[in-house]
Amino acid sequence: MITRFAGSVRARLTLIASVVMALICLVLNILVLYGVHTAADDYRTNQVISAALRIVHQIKRGTLPAELNTDVDGAQVLNATGQIVSASASLVGKPPITDVVPDADNASRTEIICGVTVFDRDCMVIASFRVYEDDGDWIVYTASGAIPWYVHGWVIAGLTALSLGMVALTAYGTSRTVAKTLAPVDAIRSKLADITATDLGQRVPVPAADDEIHALAQTANSTLDRLEAAVEQQRRFASDASHDLRSPITAMRTQVEEAMLHPDDTDWEETGHALMSSIDRLQAIVTDLLTLAKLDAGAPSQVESIDLASLAAEEMSRRPHGKEVKLDLMPEVVVDGDRLRLIRLLTNLVDNAQRHAASLIEISVRAEGRQAVVEVVDDGAGIDPGQREIVFRRFARLDASRNVDAGGTGLGLPIAREIAKAHGGSLRIEDSARGARFVLRLPLREA
Repeated sequence: MITRFAGSVRARLTLIASVVMALICLVLNILVLYGVHTAADDYRTNQVISAALRIVHQIKRGTLPAELNTDVDGAQVLNATGQIVSASASLVGKPPITDVVPDADNASRTEIICGVTVFDRDCMVIASFRVYEDDGDWIVYTASGAIPWYVHGWVIAGLTALSLGMVALTAYGTSRTVAKTLAPVDAIRSKLADITATDLGQRVPVPAADDEIHALAQTANSTLDRLEAAVEQQRRFASDASHDLRSPITAMRTQVEEAMLHPDDTDWEETGHALMSSIDRLQAIVTDLLTLAKLDAGAPSQVESIDLASLAAEEMSRRPHGKEVKLDLMPEVVVDGDRLRLIRLLTNLVDNAQRHAASLIEISVRAEGRQAVVEVVDDGAGIDPGQREIVFRRFARLDASRNVDAGGTGLGLPIAREIAKAHGGSLRIEDSARGARFVLRLPLREA
């Protein structure tokens, strides 16, 4: 498809460039033709006038011959009575060229007259001069063919050939230039066509020229990087999810099979409680997976104004505390968000702190500039700086915490971070004197 598109672009640009060049040539040809015609017409007019002036001099000198020798198509001299006293060889025995004479207050007149019977041409440039003689005014006529609009056939042929050559050269140059310009695009297309979901390690070639196609190739490679990372994340997610889902299912199957082998010796109430524990874990994993799916899909949420201090105090009052909880809540720290999702975020952070704290959990809410800051700090073993991002990966649990965190799904902290991102904020683990310090930042509600 991209090849057809590139070919279509090449053909369209070539056609557009050719049409533009043809229009330019047409305008230039009109201007050139006008200039040449004007020059040729002036030359022809001056030729006719010069021929008439030479005859006038001959009359004044008294050397007028009976047959005029001139370089124009025809010449005549009429005496005061209107008789032809001299003419060029082409007009001997023919009537006067025209009856047009100079105005009474002018000695000459030049104009183009069509339909002159004594000439074969359609239109003629005719000059008429008044010569003052003793017996009256004599009239001198000289005539030559008018210049046609195309001046000469060779002029039209030359301009046409030159225009066709320019159009052809423009079409060829545009086609070659566009083909050379789109060659990197074709290379990118070819490489993209080779890349499949099972082979995302390839990258498109980046042209050396620092232009739009260079930027396109870099953007395509960046997109492929993100796609590869997303696919790899999905693979790890699917693998981890299948493993975490398999564990409670396997446990339930083992318990049921063991009970069925010795039904009379089985404590069914104890077996039921064990199965319910596995079912609860399975249900928790499925619920968290659905929550992540909704967050990944950008599902709409109900936005309202929420006082984070009131929200934290209300939630902490509802839940049992296995560890001491210390609250430091600044009032009137208001954000716009989804109440249920923010409750889920805070609950996940507190649950995580409950599992890892030695004896104390500190929760604080405050405003910093244009941000609301929520901190959940425990006095547990803490998290090594190099592993702080790992805990936000889905189904990721640090080796050191697997024993104390055996009941977790491995999705609580990833869900909390996704909720923070959905609200335009961030969730990070920052330095603390002891334990782990989770810091949530959300934009404050604008007044």
